[in-house]
Amino acid sequence: MNLIIDVGNTYVKFAVFNFGKLEDKIVGEIVDFDALVANVLNTYPKIDQAIVSSVGKLGKSHIKRLQNKIKLLELSHKLLLPFKNLYATPTTLGVDRIALVSASVEQFPDSNVLIIDAGTCITYDFINTNNEYIGGAISPGIRLRYRALNDLTANLPLLETQVPEDILGNSTQNAIHSGVVFGVLKEIDGVIEDYINKYSGLTVILTGGDTKFLSNQLKNSIFANSNFLLEGLNFILEYNTH
Repeated sequence: MNLIIDVGNTYVKFAVFNFGKLEDKIVGEIVDFDALVANVLNTYPKIDQAIVSSVGKLGKSHIKRLQNKIKLLELSHKLLLPFKNLYATPTTLGVDRIALVSASVEQFPDSNVLIIDAGTCITYDFINTNNEYIGGAISPGIRLRYRALNDLTANLPLLETQVPEDILGNSTQNAIHSGVVFGVLKEIDGVIEDYINKYSGLTVILTGGDTKFLSNQLKNSIFANSNFLLEGLNFILEYNTH
């Protein structure tokens, strides 16, 4: 059994994989990290190895305590990866993006694949039929856009995410919802269209925390998989230990 640990800026996800299948997923706050680890290991005593991916601020002490309990890999560009990294600055490629590209290699081999991760940021990552990671793009996610309008202006309110009633907002609140949500949807659909025009037989994956909110509103054909990053981490763990 494998334990997959994905650490974000506030929350941490634990996933248990058995023979390549996701058996359980637990989400908690980073401040509860040690207690969550202990609970997972007690619940699944057959877990014998783990991988941790951290884009947040997981302390070295947490890692050390985890290493004392289980065989552990820390995800970085230094690990054996299932693709050729042609990024101009390969050492700066985020571990979350490494995991997503690895998942695409496992599930859609020898294909042109665009992975869209819609979370705090929206990341676009492209790998070609030659198993080469080329690069992509990073833009603000939905919540960042709502917060920016509130933080960087004097009078605009901070709103909760909501599907707009119409592209034409007839109030300040409706105008914000229209600008943020339709802005994101138009951006994603536009990026997909550009990639489709440039790369034949393109497969598009949508993942991340806003997958469910966005997937039914996009006009282009996509594969929606909110667990894609976790599956990529499990693949990297297997790739480096077998």
